[in-house]
Amino acid sequence: MPVSVVQSSQRIVVKVGSSLVTNNGKGLDHAALNRWASEIAELIKLGKQVILVSSGAIAEGLQRMGWAKRPTAVHELQAAAAVGQMGLVQAYETCFRKFNLKTAQILLTHEDLADRTRYLNARSTLLTLLSLGVIPIINENDTVVTAEIKVGDNDTLGALVTNLVDADALIILTDQRGLYTADPRKQPDARFVDEARAGEPELEAMAGGAGSAVGTGGMYTKIIAAKRAARSGAHTVIACGREEHVLQRLAQGEAIGTQLLAGTSRIAARKQWLADHLQLRGKVVLDAGAVRAITQSGTSLLPIGVTAVEGDFLRGEVVACVDAAGQEIGRGLVNYSSDEARKILRLATGQIEAVLGYIDEPELIHRDNLVLP
Repeated sequence: MPVSVVQSSQRIVVKVGSSLVTNNGKGLDHAALNRWASEIAELIKLGKQVILVSSGAIAEGLQRMGWAKRPTAVHELQAAAAVGQMGLVQAYETCFRKFNLKTAQILLTHEDLADRTRYLNARSTLLTLLSLGVIPIINENDTVVTAEIKVGDNDTLGALVTNLVDADALIILTDQRGLYTADPRKQPDARFVDEARAGEPELEAMAGGAGSAVGTGGMYTKIIAAKRAARSGAHTVIACGREEHVLQRLAQGEAIGTQLLAGTSRIAARKQWLADHLQLRGKVVLDAGAVRAITQSGTSLLPIGVTAVEGDFLRGEVVACVDAAGQEIGRGLVNYSSDEARKILRLATGQIEAVLGYIDEPELIHRDNLVLP
């Protein structure tokens, strides 16, 4: 029997579906929300960081408005989301407060994750909240979303957030046990899949079918979400949210549901992406001390170790790190634009804010975003 990957995961994204949040469309299931808040509080005690991606705003809005059926008109869906978001956020805030945990609401669209600046801003905000011990509660911004900027479903959003914050694992809680080789309602001999490799083509064939009347996703969207999450080295667990103490048991190593494993580690996946990046936007020239620090000690690159900046680049672009002779000793995602980097080179981290008027990150390039040849 496999051991749950959640046990060894430090940063976790938990996605909860509409049917669980709203008790199959009957309105917010406050008992369920309390249960998840309690379980997430236990994960926090174990030293884990947790982001919650929750469906339910539109479903709660439908219930509050007395609409028996999900509308198809975009403006009506946006209205339902606006109404339902009030109840959803209020309910989560009340539940987590019982465990002395602070929450933050984050509403995202695909555009927020596609635009470089907004992507980096969202990442910085989420990582800051996690460092402060706050539970970010994320939903798609259905009140303003249109087809052009829509992520589509919260399984996909959960995977994108997993990539965004470099999470170790994505847990998708649903109203089903997990993945079967076929629909067990139609094929009684269908076998349960307890573990597989994320992205295997046969998984998509197994997961055909639509979602429930309340939500928009089905098992297929969850398989695709696992495939996305695996690209950044994150594992995925698809489990039934109605299992007693499901999150705690997963954190204790119990194998529940279907576990879809990434083919490579989180750091290895990120480093491989950087190593393969062909479009370098510029260079930063390092002094001998900085070269030793990042090649021998594996530290981050600080502005004080940079003697010159070449080229024009934006925050978040890939740049080469070269020594005084011009030889590339590494490459990484830079935290400041070329104009900003030129202003703070040779300065200690404590001087950045005085020069720029703000500080985004203490490092010019963080060690997790730095790869050596």
